[in-house]
Amino acid sequence: MTTLGTQRDQAIELLRSQGMMRLSEFKVNGITAATIGRMVRGGDVIRLARGLYQLSDAPLDANHSLAEAAKRVPKGVVCLVSALAYHELTDQLPRTVWMAIGSRDWMPKEGRPAMRIVRFTDALLTDDVLTVYVENVPVKIFGVAKTIADCFRHRRKVGQTVALEGLQEALRQRKASPAEIARHAERGGVATVVRPYLEALTANA
Repeated sequence: MTTLGTQRDQAIELLRSQGMMRLSEFKVNGITAATIGRMVRGGDVIRLARGLYQLSDAPLDANHSLAEAAKRVPKGVVCLVSALAYHELTDQLPRTVWMAIGSRDWMPKEGRPAMRIVRFTDALLTDDVLTVYVENVPVKIFGVAKTIADCFRHRRKVGQTVALEGLQEALRQRKASPAEIARHAERGGVATVVRPYLEALTANA
């Protein structure tokens, strides 16, 4: 049987390599809830949310909340305003993490971090998904052109000005081409909405 000391050492090594872990992931690795509880009380580990833990001395990334959200909703994809902010295409600092899930996926309960859940069709949920690493945690997030199109598709939720700001910045910073944005707008059913803005912004390019 694994001793407490060994379990503690294993837990620390796992957290150093993976950034943060759920209690279920510790159990898979033979580490008991009692061990984690003692580590929390001893100050080695902090409880970020229900069943989610991190080393107390772990360096925090500016996108820490995205890593937490990815752990809470493994099937989710960071989208809309949160994706714009990650790609540095908006001055907005979203207080909640915008997360896309499938039409029939489980809806996460309230907790930390606060999340704004948007349901996507399966085709749109799997299109142009990138995997980035935040504090060693793999985080799924939509690419720039897809995010712009999605913001126009959900402009009533995020605001037309936010969608337009993202489009302008993506073109100015050359993080997506007009053709890429137009292609994703077509897939998302908002080509006629996006086209006039694209034409206006690229007329003198």
